[in-house]
Amino acid sequence: MTSEVLTLGLAGAKGNIVTAECIVTGSFPGFEIIGLPDAAVKESRDRIRATVKSLGLYIPDVKVTINLAPAGQKKEGAVYDLPMLIALLSQLEKIKAPDKKTAFIGELSLSGELRPVRGVLSMALAAKAAGIKTLFVPKENAKEASLAGEELTVYGAKSARDVTMHLNGDCKLRREAYKAPEREKIKGGPDFSDVRGQENVKRALEIAAAGGHNILMIGPPGSGKSMLASRIPSILPDMTMEEALESTEIHSVSGLVSGDNPLLTSRPFRSPHHSTSAVSLSGGGSSLRPGEISLAHNGVLFLDELPEFHRDVLEVLRQPMETGEVTISRVAGTAVYPARFMLVCAMNPCKCGWYGYEGEAHVCTCTQTSVDKYMGKISGPLLDRIDIQINVESVTFEDMSRKGEVAESSETIRKRVNRAREKAVRRGVTSNAALSPRKLHELANLSPEAEALLKAAFDSMGLTGRSYDKILKVALTIADMAESDVILPEHIAEAIQYRSLDRKV
Repeated sequence: MTSEVLTLGLAGAKGNIVTAECIVTGSFPGFEIIGLPDAAVKESRDRIRATVKSLGLYIPDVKVTINLAPAGQKKEGAVYDLPMLIALLSQLEKIKAPDKKTAFIGELSLSGELRPVRGVLSMALAAKAAGIKTLFVPKENAKEASLAGEELTVYGAKSARDVTMHLNGDCKLRREAYKAPEREKIKGGPDFSDVRGQENVKRALEIAAAGGHNILMIGPPGSGKSMLASRIPSILPDMTMEEALESTEIHSVSGLVSGDNPLLTSRPFRSPHHSTSAVSLSGGGSSLRPGEISLAHNGVLFLDELPEFHRDVLEVLRQPMETGEVTISRVAGTAVYPARFMLVCAMNPCKCGWYGYEGEAHVCTCTQTSVDKYMGKISGPLLDRIDIQINVESVTFEDMSRKGEVAESSETIRKRVNRAREKAVRRGVTSNAALSPRKLHELANLSPEAEALLKAAFDSMGLTGRSYDKILKVALTIADMAESDVILPEHIAEAIQYRSLDRKV
């Protein structure tokens, strides 16, 4: 008769139930693990043997076979060490068999200590959804697992000995108490009050944050593009609990959460270098890990020096920007990760940085051909997906030398952003940028004058259908910020001004 112990694995960003089945036979001695295990899982037998010895027990000269079911699903990592150990000890009648509503997760050291594993929140949520009542995890993962909710009893153990003693009733582990997480208050950090001048750009960034719109800043070196981008997290709206759990799941799968404060309560801000690869951006590799666009889920993906990124890397963005998710297909399998992010880009107008911004101090040295080639690194379809395109002028001496004036703080701006986002939530979406074309046209209430202005712009600027929708979404956000139920001509006019590259066509 076999012993069966429940455990969990990962499929993309989600957890899935796995059963560790163990049988001991009197045939030729051996230890075999089956069920499509990878190298790390196969090596578990040596960690299990060493742990059994550290417990003062021994494995008799028998054939041990452990099957990880379902057999057709590939098993990766050392997360199955603890459940396979429990299944073996239960089969050998060294411990009391756990009930059918208990699951185990954890990597073993050679001394029997339990080491933390990645993706525990995803697995804990899957355990709760499957009706599992009790979950044993390494001590360092206990707080993270408890985020699944108080319906799931979580025990954090330092070693395999702690788990076996608990199961035998010799020494009970303390349950990890569920505590409803609180939003961390942002203290210090970059603030918009630090920015001198650039009021038009700050206005555009506020609209982008309020509507979740993608934005591209174009300007000469030193105009403050990167400085402005780094302050965007300080004005982003508060995360809901659902968003916080989604983002934490992805970061947990990547091993990027803290054991003491595992929940992400501030929106992610990812800024990959322009030398990054397409795989690093989209995700993948041998273990199908999430990439930068998924780590930026519910937050910001900032691409500085946009034309310096390889063309194939930028093209990876097109599908996730439309669908809000990325599908990774490799030989190892297929994984789907969420990827709803606000894309923020910054770039110079040319290689030297001064095309269109020449003055006494700076002269552009680029030829028209090199300027066209530089701008041509960004494809039209990608630009079409960027809602707001704005020029960033060089700051003046008067802006920098002004004393006594304090610009608006990020906290003041964020309050307005939150009010605008509340209107989007009442429409059934997290932001106006997430509105489907059908929903957008149902909700966009244009005045006759605004509709006439938009028609004139469509004809004169040669806009695409996607550009039309982008202008309409931005105008809707501007109307929300003005607390207007009708999109007026001034809202359309401002939205059109944020299509600087379209106006140059």
